Amino acid sequence: MRFKYFSIILILVFCNNSCSESENFKTLRLGHGLDVSHSVHKAMVKMGEDLEALSDGKLKLEIYPSQQLGTERQCLELLQIGSLDMTKVSVGVLENFAPKMKVLGLPFLFRGREHAFSVLDGSIGQQLLNDGEQYWLKGLGYYDAGSRSFYTKNKPVNAPEDLKGQKIRVMESVTAMDMVRGLGGSPTPISWGELYTALQQGVVDGAENNPPSFYLSRHYEVCKYYTLDEHTVLPDVLLAGTQTWEKLTQEEQGWLKEAVEKSVVYQRELWLEAENEALEAVKKAGVEIIRPDKTLFADKIKDSFDKYKDDEVMYQLIKEIQATE
Repeated sequence: MRFKYFSIILILVFCNNSCSESENFKTLRLGHGLDVSHSVHKAMVKMGEDLEALSDGKLKLEIYPSQQLGTERQCLELLQIGSLDMTKVSVGVLENFAPKMKVLGLPFLFRGREHAFSVLDGSIGQQLLNDGEQYWLKGLGYYDAGSRSFYTKNKPVNAPEDLKGQKIRVMESVTAMDMVRGLGGSPTPISWGELYTALQQGVVDGAENNPPSFYLSRHYEVCKYYTLDEHTVLPDVLLAGTQTWEKLTQEEQGWLKEAVEKSVVYQRELWLEAENEALEAVKKAGVEIIRPDKTLFADKIKDSFDKYKDDEVMYQLIKEIQATE
């Protein structure tokens, strides 16, 4: 896998893929790990169309979905060295590159979708996007990724106690691992592309994700219990490498910003539809949808914020988010 990954890097560098230019236009290359039927990919297609229209064909977008250019972590590394222009990653992965982002992965931080949008679309969200620039990552906007919940293979989860002894796949995220551990489960980091097989073979007993991802990944074929505890509202983040961003003119940056804003609005509309469709589809496929008492889960890890009291910056962010209307 490492050989394949570094081969990709060499090919990208050799071909000068980052922000490639012809005589008449520039092409931005965007890699991500989701299926083409996902709302995020559809929003990116719209972004490309809008970008080309806004720039009168001078700036174009070339999209590589389904981990063609590597995992989310690998795409971020490609952005940092200037071999890829743009990517979309979960905040859970991004926190390993831009540490302040981990605040968004804290369980039961948001009171719901509207509260999350108020934070993400306001000054706090912009502050977190800006913070990534010191790590060569230019944050452009937040896509809706709904709420994450547990799905399991052999045993339903009606309360936190049911997670005891169960190996739960998580992203490479400290906050996600702490959350699962705090609820009594055994967190097991595994890449998204390897998870279906890991579930089949019993490497893990379950995972946690939003309804469209559970459905489109076909994990419902293996896991027949889906517990809607909605422990985290973890957004996806659209980013450009700072090397790419700085190569764009001010006018080109303006076109890209506008195209991103349009795609964010469009994706959030698609997301609501996809979420409802996914829940209906997995239910028809024989998945038991469990709607537990969420307070049981929240109370079990209610002290998760306290560990940040000694971190003045993080604790202040938590309080500001909680105070946001």
